Amino acid sequence: MRIRLDIAYDGTHFRGWAKQPTLRTVQGTLEAALARIVGSDVQFVVAGRTDAGVHASGQVAHVDLDEKQWSRIEARQGRAPLEPAETIAGRMRGVLGAYSDVTVTRTSIAPEGFDARFSAVWRRYRYRLADGQAGYDPLRRHDTTVVRGRLDEDAMDAAARTLIGLHDFAAYCKPREEATTIRTLLDYRWERDADGVLVAEVKADAFCHSMVRALVGACVAVGEGRLDVDDLVVLRDALTRTSEFKVLAARGLILTEVGYPADELLSSRATQTRARRDGANG
Repeated sequence: MRIRLDIAYDGTHFRGWAKQPTLRTVQGTLEAALARIVGSDVQFVVAGRTDAGVHASGQVAHVDLDEKQWSRIEARQGRAPLEPAETIAGRMRGVLGAYSDVTVTRTSIAPEGFDARFSAVWRRYRYRLADGQAGYDPLRRHDTTVVRGRLDEDAMDAAARTLIGLHDFAAYCKPREEATTIRTLLDYRWERDADGVLVAEVKADAFCHSMVRALVGACVAVGEGRLDVDDLVVLRDALTRTSEFKVLAARGLILTEVGYPADELLSSRATQTRARRDGANG
């Protein structure tokens, strides 16, 4: 039985999503919680493998439960008015405890063909940045990066929009062996919220390692006047990593949403994505 899990977490004290021996990770914490409920080990597949310190409000994962594991879910349903799959979220929250820095907001039986990673058609991230105009809010120190001086948000927004489209983003990615850096950037924009904090919305079919934080760092360099609006395209098309801008801290980054096609297209999308990945790595 394949279960979809909708997940949120404060990434501050996690060493990223992916399970690692002896380190506290989101995947490791959640898998341990569910294993206590179903009585044996489980393995999650996730839409976006976030780095250490990155947060999420709209992360999605799936897990496959065997017959014995599923029978434990059904047997413990009791008089709950929910379907058995829907009770998993509450049980996991109980195991994780009050005021946990990770939670499961919803669980459900996954539609046929659903794959949390390969069926996804886009991921959306938000980045929060406080400059001299916004000031420092200690209550938001875990999810907002602070920079000195006042940034030009109009120049940052204009620069961000020049990068939208299907391109090779090697200049904005930390290289990984046999991994493609060609991505479709669907949306990238900046604006100030009601508190004056600069907020970036970044959406793409997928992101390579550290790509969002590099894109943010490049726009900060524009906002500081160190780079011109048109420089970001020039740097992108050079296809090499550069020291012209910094990769900003993880603390300001949050995965807010993952998009999927209609249920009848989930399987074909997953097949298409796997084929493209295998072709890029072949």
